[in-house]
Amino acid sequence: MNLFDLFLGKRILITGGTGFIGTSVAERIASDESCGAKEIILYDNRHRNASKFVDYTKLKIPVRFIDGDITDKSAIAKAMKNCDIVLHLAAIAGIDSVALKPTVTMEVNTLGTYMVMEAAKELRPSRVVCFSTSEVYGPHVYRGDERTMTTQGPVGVFRWCYAVSKLAAEHWAHAYGQDYGLDVVTVRPFNIYGPRQVGEGATRKFIMAALKNEELVINGDGNQIRAWCFIDDMVNGTILAMSKPSAKGHAINIGNPRATVTVSGLAERIIQLTNSNSKIRYRDALEADVEIRVPSIATARNILGYEPIIGLDEGLRRTIDWYKKCGY
Repeated sequence: MNLFDLFLGKRILITGGTGFIGTSVAERIASDESCGAKEIILYDNRHRNASKFVDYTKLKIPVRFIDGDITDKSAIAKAMKNCDIVLHLAAIAGIDSVALKPTVTMEVNTLGTYMVMEAAKELRPSRVVCFSTSEVYGPHVYRGDERTMTTQGPVGVFRWCYAVSKLAAEHWAHAYGQDYGLDVVTVRPFNIYGPRQVGEGATRKFIMAALKNEELVINGDGNQIRAWCFIDDMVNGTILAMSKPSAKGHAINIGNPRATVTVSGLAERIIQLTNSNSKIRYRDALEADVEIRVPSIATARNILGYEPIIGLDEGLRRTIDWYKKCGY
């Protein structure tokens, strides 16, 4: 059976739909002639707007934009009406944004999810997929699976407001699934990068600096380890989470444990791939950082049939080419 058969005749709502992941998922679904979805609705305040990089006139499925706030219950309910699948991406994210606005982070990420689930309770979509974060595993996670204990840092260190808010939202979503019989899935993405990334992110910052022959600035000693997942693989995993019946009730890691490198190693590869004259500069470490973050994707493999296919160098080349094409 074609995977997209599960979208046939269905209306899809994506909150945070004009962001990096939202536009990528929407474009992938709406570009497939075999999909047969009725409509894709992108609900967003466009704070981070990646939709300007997509030519929606070339897509096969109608895409509709609704400007709105994720904490506005009536607006969300109106957008969700007659929708079959909900992908909830809207959130405050990024270390810098969280540090500047920890209270807003907590409010948007928890209350926003509550509003989405309240609307879903009344309107009964066939599936709700809520995005969480790999930050719920804390500062040290190696091959961490979904049964691993979640860990947060000390109170008062504002980086962890993001992790706590997303973990609370995840528990909230699954509680609605249990109490009200909703089909709920939560996704924990691990260090996603690629074309159209807007906002924060080490890969984006490094590429933009390298293309200008500027310094690549690293917090700490650069020995922090990350597993980097290219956006196309993330989109594949997300679509599987949206459509596979077997995913119901699960929290699922999506990432690429084979694309693992230190932050310094990432910077060095980007300098090499861009033929840049940039140098690396190290500055004081952040108050809180993640020393190692590498997922187990056994659950995604077993339940979704997910398998990442884009290696780190190939993903970086595609991303660099996109930034060059856009004139960065």
